Amino acid sequence: MFRFKQFAIQQDRTPMKVGTDGVLLGAWAELEHGTHILDIGTGTGLIALMAAQRNPTALIDALEIEPNACEQARENIQASPWAERITVIPTALQDYASPSIYDCILCNPPFFNSSTKTPDQGRTLARHDDTLPHPVLIEHASRLLAPEGIFCLILPVKEATEAILYARQHRLFPQRITQVLPNPGKPPKRLLMQFARHETETRTDELVIEFSRHQYTPEYIRLTRAFYLNMT
Repeated sequence: MFRFKQFAIQQDRTPMKVGTDGVLLGAWAELEHGTHILDIGTGTGLIALMAAQRNPTALIDALEIEPNACEQARENIQASPWAERITVIPTALQDYASPSIYDCILCNPPFFNSSTKTPDQGRTLARHDDTLPHPVLIEHASRLLAPEGIFCLILPVKEATEAILYARQHRLFPQRITQVLPNPGKPPKRLLMQFARHETETRTDELVIEFSRHQYTPEYIRLTRAFYLNMT
C-alpha cells in the first residue's frame, strides 16, 4: 500500500505502481476551476484521487481497460473520501462515447513505442503505446475537450516533442510546458504539458526534483506537499 495524506493506494494487482510521473501530473495540472474532469488510463486511480482532493466539487470520470487495474482503482476510490464524485469506466478511450465534454482531461500515458516488451502482459499494456498510440490519444482528447478546456499530460522529452506536433494537427496548442529535471545540471527527462484550443504564447519553466538522493528541492516540495506524507 502507498499512503498519501488524504488517501491510500492499494496496488498489488495493478501492473503500473504509483510513480513520480503520475504524482507530478496530478499536482501540476490546473484543476481548481473544472467541473468535469477525465482521467485517461487511471491505473490505480491515483490521478483521479488527486484531482478530487484538489477540486472539492468536480465530477471525475476515470477510464481504464486493464481489468485488474480497473477493479483495484474502484476499491481505492471507494475507500477514499470522494467515492461519490469519481466513476471508473472500464472502456478504451477509442470506444468511449461520453454523454458530455470535459473541462480538463488528464493522461499519464503509456510512452514506449519501440522498446523491448516485458513478458508481463499487463505491464506491457500500461507501458507501451500499442493500444493507445499518442496520435490517437490526442485525437480523442480533442473530441472530448470543452471549447475552453485544458488537456494535460506528461511524456519523455522525445515523445513530448512529437505530441506537440500531433496536437497542433487537432488545433490543440501548448499553453504551458514544464521541463522536469531529475537533478540540477541534468537534462530534462519529462515534459509536463498543458494544451488548449486557443493559440497563445507558451509559458515555460523548469522543475528540478532532487539536489541528491531524497534531498528534494523547495519547488518539488511545494508542488507535492499536499499529497506525500513526509513532505512538509
